[in-house]
Amino acid sequence: MSVDLATVKRVARLARIAVTDEEAARMEGELNTILGFVEQLNEVDVSGVEPMTSVMPMEMKKRVDQVNDGGKAADIVANAPECDENFFLVPKVVE
Repeated sequence: MSVDLATVKRVARLARIAVTDEEAARMEGELNTILGFVEQLNEVDVSGVEPMTSVMPMEMKKRVDQVNDGGKAADIVANAPECDENFFLVPKVVE
């Protein structure tokens, strides 16, 4: 895949980047070099490699999935103008 000058200018416009014709020509070469490197990476055989999140083997930290109220209901409504049993009271706005 290669990028032409029109594509570079279109991408720059979409990114809201002002580029001159000279800069666009330079970017065309740079983007084509980057895309060439990506094509090289696609040639690497990774069929036997497991996906990983780090170079060091480690397990993700997991917490117990349990529902609780957080123990902070009273703290949350402490500064409310009006509350009733840890619920906010608001004035009625619709009749």
